[in-house]
Amino acid sequence: MEHVEQDDLLVVWTSGDRDVALKMVFMYTGNAKRHGWWEGVTLLVWGPSQKLLTEDEELQAKLAEMLSLGVRVVACKACADIYPVTDKLEDLGVEVFYTGQFLTDWIRSAGSVITF
Repeated sequence: MEHVEQDDLLVVWTSGDRDVALKMVFMYTGNAKRHGWWEGVTLLVWGPSQKLLTEDEELQAKLAEMLSLGVRVVACKACADIYPVTDKLEDLGVEVFYTGQFLTDWIRSAGSVITF
């Protein structure tokens, strides 16, 4: 298990809805890191959001901005292989691995979780 602190946030993004991505996920996640609302910010791209991210250039630009801010971005390999978008996500700078245990450990830790 990775070490998670009480001041770490995991944003779980599953929605394939573009408006949710732009007006909720990227807005909150980027601002949380930019303004220091949370010490550590991790975005988990999971399910339909993976396909949307690999098809939308504006979201890819927002992703690059978040990565430059220091947001850690990870994605579920099982889902990425289903779509199939694993290589594209990795090309965008996303860490792709099996995230079931990662999410379980985070939930059991002191860190916080928000879902979209």
